[in-house]
Amino acid sequence: MISVVVIGARGHTGAELLPLLWKHPEFEIVAVGSSSVAGHPVKAHVDDMEGCELLFSEIRPVTLEQFPADACVLALPNGFASGYVNALDESRPDTVVVDLSADHRFDPSWAYGQPERFSDLLSGATRIANPGCYATGAQLALAPVLEQLVGTPVVFGVSGYSGAGKTPSRKNDPEALKDNLIPYTLTDHVHEKEIAHHIGRDLRFLPHVAPFFRGISLTVAAELGTAQTEDELLRRYCEFYGGSPLVDVQADIPEVAEVRGSHHLILGGFSVSEVNPHRIALVSVLDNLLKGAATQAVQNLNLAFGLDAMTGLKNNRGKRA
Repeated sequence: MISVVVIGARGHTGAELLPLLWKHPEFEIVAVGSSSVAGHPVKAHVDDMEGCELLFSEIRPVTLEQFPADACVLALPNGFASGYVNALDESRPDTVVVDLSADHRFDPSWAYGQPERFSDLLSGATRIANPGCYATGAQLALAPVLEQLVGTPVVFGVSGYSGAGKTPSRKNDPEALKDNLIPYTLTDHVHEKEIAHHIGRDLRFLPHVAPFFRGISLTVAAELGTAQTEDELLRRYCEFYGGSPLVDVQADIPEVAEVRGSHHLILGGFSVSEVNPHRIALVSVLDNLLKGAATQAVQNLNLAFGLDAMTGLKNNRGKRA
């Protein structure tokens, strides 16, 4: 079995990731780090952990060497990963590290963990930056037409409030969100920078948070160098993702309800302007906690250890909420 330590497991993403790793046929969780509930049984705080007798541990960078493992998953807020990575670089540099924060997504020495585009770089990688949830949906929506893009694409995003984490704010306050839609960070959002960096061109990203808990809907508008038809777009996307088991392509506009609690991302609603057939639009939907985070982390771990990317995911649709 491949031993795994998960640090920062009390967040929304950690609660999704732990059951996937616990039920995985090739991985064994050997320690779970959370300072806020250190000493508590993991199964008392995380659902779907039947049979798990592990306790949460307080794992700091200076004590990390006491928890040796083949892999370490960092499910920490932005800005907290470096201490753990530095400790592993010094004591166990061969440990596979998957960082779910944004801290290493722009670091060229780290593999960028998007299996549909960079699986060759992930095989055998020891340092993997898990992409952001919005960034995953937007990049996979644009990837099949990158070579044809003209001008600056626009991405209008709406996320459930789980994307705002657990620290209280208006963006995750159900009362503030009731019958409401809250726009935020309308320029220079970190995911705007991430998407632009990994597709190699500028774009505009306009994020919003809605009153539902989980899921993301992204409406992408772009202009291409050649005139399109909706049938041509649908065919192109079907061919591009024909070998990607977690990316579904359909003609109809996909909705968040279709992917909530699912490992899959859906692309659809392909539309072409009658006035200017160079202008297109489509919709990308995914569960921000699964394909946007935990599912992708499992895919990345699988590829790093030479497993099929779908190991542990084929018969496990994740949790619904």
